[in-house]
Amino acid sequence: MINLEVKNLFERFSRKEEKPVVATVEREEKEIVFSKSVKAGKRMYYLDVKRDRRGDLFLSITESKRKGVTADGQFIFEKHKIFLYKEDFAKFEEALADTLQFIRSEMNLEEVEENQQTSAEAVVEESNEQE
Repeated sequence: MINLEVKNLFERFSRKEEKPVVATVEREEKEIVFSKSVKAGKRMYYLDVKRDRRGDLFLSITESKRKGVTADGQFIFEKHKIFLYKEDFAKFEEALADTLQFIRSEMNLEEVEENQQTSAEAVVEESNEQE
């Protein structure tokens, strides 16, 4: 009798049992409170202010880029998202402003250098014409 019980126990644990079904909870779509979109060449940027479950606002930034077309004519998009929460707004805003200011100052330097080069080339051409 013990051998039979051990055998049954062994069979029960060695059987391939189906994997348990894991219940998936659908994520509720967050309410969009405010939205802006920016078209930039082949890309679209979406800035969506959403409300989380607790009622707090956060920013969802999505970059969407068309990558191709399926056989049945549907567009394929590559999307990247960034979520920015209220506790990080000030730090993010300051870093973004500093970064944009840096880029603008570098662009102005490049424009000045280009203008100087163009002016120098014009002087050289003018002196060559006079000879």
